Amino acid sequence: MAEERPYAWRNPWFRWSIVSLAVLTVASFLIGFIVLPSAQRDFTTGDFWETICRAAGLPANWGTPPPSGDRAPSTTVILAPAMGVRGAGDAVGRGATIAVQQCSMCHGAQGASEANAPNLAGQYPEVVIKQLLDYKHGARSGSFMQTLARNLSDQNIDDVARYYESLPKARTAPARYDETSAPALVRVGDPLRNIAPCIGCHGGTDHKFGAPWLEGMPKEYLLIQLKEFQTGARRNDSHAQMRNMTRQMTPAEIDQVADFYARREKG
Repeated sequence: MAEERPYAWRNPWFRWSIVSLAVLTVASFLIGFIVLPSAQRDFTTGDFWETICRAAGLPANWGTPPPSGDRAPSTTVILAPAMGVRGAGDAVGRGATIAVQQCSMCHGAQGASEANAPNLAGQYPEVVIKQLLDYKHGARSGSFMQTLARNLSDQNIDDVARYYESLPKARTAPARYDETSAPALVRVGDPLRNIAPCIGCHGGTDHKFGAPWLEGMPKEYLLIQLKEFQTGARRNDSHAQMRNMTRQMTPAEIDQVADFYARREKG
């Protein structure tokens, strides 16, 4: 006696459903992978996954970021503890030669600028290294500095940083951060606007590795940098830290912060 088929197979509607599904699957495969690609003149065969995604109308790579136009990318420099180690004499000597020949016109012979370029004497070496690498790789804009940095090897950049770190800082106003001398944003920030106090990274209560010292910098330079962080014109801050801090600042607050750090000791 022949084995009886399950009840479902004896149901004609069930059989026709299975047959219809199989036919539809084969037809979809033929249309999606053969008919439509051959009808599209711009079709180029990639790998199998790309072909599947094209047939389904889906992107082949979900992780591709949207184009950023002409805006510079953020920094790719990773700060390492070795960048902050004090340089040896030979590194300082090599750096001095490069700095005098290529940097002194803007940053001063001893790293103290008389113009609106930043003072570099005594600056933390990891700060100088990071900024020069960002200029070199296009993460920080500035045609003159980008051209100069591209002509420096990584060893040259390291040597220049060691040289400037070896110089004494320009004399600045005493580092007082009390209520009478420092703006509120410098001392305590503004938690309600997600603005951290400047002294939390740039010295005063703490120094964050990679954050520059700011006392005595030219005010015009500080104003330009704060405004460029605020507008996004400057984007080489790691994890958008400075962009997030400055986004909520008013023009008056930017001026107050820049004025505070730019004060110079008299005499």
